[in-house]
Amino acid sequence: MNIGVRQRPEGPHGMPVGGREGTLPPEPWGTPPTGFGGMGPAGGGGGGLAAAGSRSGGAAGHGAGAPTAGRTPGTPVSAAGSGPGAPPGLLDGVRRWLAESGSEPTPARVAQALREQGRVLGAAEVLGAAEHLRSELIGSGPLDPLLADRSVTDVLVSAPDRVWVDRGGGLELTGVSFPDAVAVRRLAQRLAAVAGRRLDDARPWVDARLPDGTRLHAVLPPVAVGCTCLSLRVVRPRAFTLDELTAAGTVPPGGDRILRALLDARLSFLVSGGTGTGKTTLLSALLGLVAPDERIVLAEDSAELRPDHPHVVRLETRPANQEGAGLVTLEDLVRQALRMRPDLLVVGEVRGPEVVHLLAALNTGHEGAGTVHANAAADVPARLEALGTAAGLDRFGLHSQLAAALSVVLHLVRDRTGRRRIAELHVLERDSSGLVRTVPALRWGSGAFVPERGWERLRGLLRSGGADGGGL
Repeated sequence: MNIGVRQRPEGPHGMPVGGREGTLPPEPWGTPPTGFGGMGPAGGGGGGLAAAGSRSGGAAGHGAGAPTAGRTPGTPVSAAGSGPGAPPGLLDGVRRWLAESGSEPTPARVAQALREQGRVLGAAEVLGAAEHLRSELIGSGPLDPLLADRSVTDVLVSAPDRVWVDRGGGLELTGVSFPDAVAVRRLAQRLAAVAGRRLDDARPWVDARLPDGTRLHAVLPPVAVGCTCLSLRVVRPRAFTLDELTAAGTVPPGGDRILRALLDARLSFLVSGGTGTGKTTLLSALLGLVAPDERIVLAEDSAELRPDHPHVVRLETRPANQEGAGLVTLEDLVRQALRMRPDLLVVGEVRGPEVVHLLAALNTGHEGAGTVHANAAADVPARLEALGTAAGLDRFGLHSQLAAALSVVLHLVRDRTGRRRIAELHVLERDSSGLVRTVPALRWGSGAFVPERGWERLRGLLRSGGADGGGL
């Protein structure tokens, strides 16, 4: 995975030596594959391409139970960049020479550093050293082959010899390892720098988006006990289609007809579920069903949605700088989105005071959608109530807006086999006390959606919205 910003050689205590910070010397070892530093497909994020291969084709998103390609799950993956004929002592000498000379690792400088080692070197040693240094200085080191595997959705490092991946079927321990904890820390800090963020002892954690869309989270010791913890969530350059999700088992047979009718009826909805259940994947697929002449405005904490739609405006939050200025919150983005003539306003994840502005928008003629963390669809009103009251909206005022703003909750789960699927659809209604509750309309049954007591209400909403739904 080419990161595109070259790390300067390090001297004592990990301090960079020589060169101007942020400069981009000519690319060593030829033109790298598209990745962190390259431009991805139009409208996409590059797809997390790596030096060891590319994510060509294939479905997108965060797995969501989709068919995967590549390695057989559970097969150990060897570390990248060790390269034949690249003895550790030789590499240490090259690193030391580059650090002491303050040189950028261009091909000529690497060749000179190799000559300075006073060894008779064959082609295999030269190529092995060059490839290892390329992976270490402008790639993702041992993680390159994992990020090249298009079936991988998450890469998690908890120790030098504990690297886990998720290919859509649960976490698997790989055979990939780092030389030591220092190497993990060095990679995490370099990735943070690529994202334009600071990661050091004074600010020991970072949550950022890399240029190709990959989501980065890292925590340094001593906050992370023992070793730097590194998490990478790969965002694919295109979204799954609803047909692909149906074929993968995320949507039951015939369920796609209900979801298409939901969009045709222009009903506002939320996708709920726990972490890693495929909320973003499903929402991206559903947004691809919106009419092409409608304008979708996305407001996200981290840009992860990739709807296949011709008219999408994407807004992303921004942290404050070191002086504490420049903060842009999700609440700010929702306010700005309302001034951008959205036909559909989408909040990537509702988790703070932005819920007040979102509900207000949905009550003023805007359709909307979003995701929310919840253990069950029935918990969504209480979750939104907690967020709204924390933002200063009184309980009954929030429930009044909620009843008028939202119509449907789609809830996703991940079963013990790792498969992600839609577990249930609920409609919202007010009880005798005026509070909003959800009523189950459809649930996942034996291979299909099974109607529940809220089905007639859902069908009425779909029909009143003008959806045909194939004769619902």
